Amino acid sequence: MRIQDARAVITGGASGLGLATARHLIAQGARVALLDVQQAPGEAAAATLGPNAHFLRCDVASEAGVDAAMAEAQQRLGGLNLLVNCAGVIGAGRVLGKQGSMSGEFFSRVVQINLIGTFFCDKAAAALMQHNAPSEDGERGLLVHTSSVAAFEGQVGQAAYAATKAALAGMTLPLARELARFGIRCIAIAPGIFLTPMVESMSVELQASLAAQIPFPHRLGKPEEFAQLVAVAFTIPMLNGETIRLDGAVRMQPQ
Repeated sequence: MRIQDARAVITGGASGLGLATARHLIAQGARVALLDVQQAPGEAAAATLGPNAHFLRCDVASEAGVDAAMAEAQQRLGGLNLLVNCAGVIGAGRVLGKQGSMSGEFFSRVVQINLIGTFFCDKAAAALMQHNAPSEDGERGLLVHTSSVAAFEGQVGQAAYAATKAALAGMTLPLARELARFGIRCIAIAPGIFLTPMVESMSVELQASLAAQIPFPHRLGKPEEFAQLVAVAFTIPMLNGETIRLDGAVRMQPQ
């Protein structure tokens, strides 16, 4: 598939990795729908990106909301052949913290947004993609999960977050195998320490400390690098069922 023919839905598209991906795809001729719960930032982002960007408010934790938003996105874009799941929450907290044990409600909320929300988006997008006209290779679409290095080296305080990111990596191959008959691929990208809004809010000293952990390049990841990988993956049919670490060879320590 050619990147200029991409009709992409990006969840969590109002900021961070999602917004960077939207910006990169649109620069190459794609059309993009930004799905996010952040109304004002989402509308502002779409306005800045221009006529090939659309914003739809969507809570990925709502199955009905996802189904409706995905259908409307397909209509506005004139098709749907790429889904990039960037919506998620950090969900940091110790299982046995100073204020007591982590509540089941807290853990469930992280799972509902990060994991089940991605599942809702995957199935809604795939249900629409299966009807696309196939490419020369028989392709009809690509689903992208945003996993994390925490899936492999979860740190203290990341029990909930790491569980969801590991599950997203684990869900990738079964989906790729099941959807192969429709020509729909599925991959996961596992970023390391990236300069997202959360990291940008940290002190300069803390950012430098995080960057020092990365073997090479000796800096924080750029959201544009995540976006570049999404674009390349869209154009390579053989890239399927894999989780790709994008981390500068960092291996996270316990804390």
